[in-house]
Amino acid sequence: MSGFGRISRWFPALGAVAFAASLAGCATPPPANDPDAVAEFRETNDPLEPTNRVVYAVNDKFDHYVFRPLAIGYKAVLPEPVRDHVHNFLGNLGMPVQMFNDILETHPRRAGDSLMRFVTNSTLGLGGIFDVATDLGWPDHDADGGITLALWGVSSGPYLYFPLFGPSSPREAGGMGIDYAINPFSWVGNDNTDKNIGYGKTFISALDARSRVLDDLDKITGQALDPYATIRSLYRQHRQSQIDDARDDSKATIPAWFPQRKSDAASGTKQQ
Repeated sequence: MSGFGRISRWFPALGAVAFAASLAGCATPPPANDPDAVAEFRETNDPLEPTNRVVYAVNDKFDHYVFRPLAIGYKAVLPEPVRDHVHNFLGNLGMPVQMFNDILETHPRRAGDSLMRFVTNSTLGLGGIFDVATDLGWPDHDADGGITLALWGVSSGPYLYFPLFGPSSPREAGGMGIDYAINPFSWVGNDNTDKNIGYGKTFISALDARSRVLDDLDKITGQALDPYATIRSLYRQHRQSQIDDARDDSKATIPAWFPQRKSDAASGTKQQ
């Protein structure tokens, strides 16, 4: 099956989610004669809040009884250095997508960093197990389809909470489609072995990500008066920070060990 064919299989599912959300009901807007409430409602931008909260509650139960215990076991079984190597390897697999998004965002220097990270860590880093590139002057950065759409001027749209995926928005959902379409691994192979490898990578990536926020999520669910609203706010702040960093980035591709880079650093010259 072609890459487009595999992408198209998601369209009915996404449509079903949107249709179910519309049937489940929306948050009731405040009366127009209460300007403060209207302003807060617009700022929150969560018109599907009743549905989102139901999905959040289901996700939370699944996480509590299934995924959180798996993440705890993952941390208990594998020592931190091994987990870091797994994290590095998974990040290296995603570097082509990051580079293509850098190009789409018209950030050639960031694209150069991503390319050099992929080449360096795939070779000197033994397939990405070791992050050699950072020490050589090519640090990592955030770039994905959602950030790309934001830099293209696409508005975020209302807050959405998807089953399993968690916090999102229409723009982020579209960004996931972009990432899938430009991922070279999406277009390679179509037999059961390739599919199982892809499922395994997705599961391990999710487990790695969950294990890295165990303490933070425990604090939110245990201490926040409204964990749903807290997660919504933190998610938006984090994404906006990533977008701002990408928009304002002036990172150079000249490695730290290159004589010109050392000379500029000593003289206080900023790379453009």
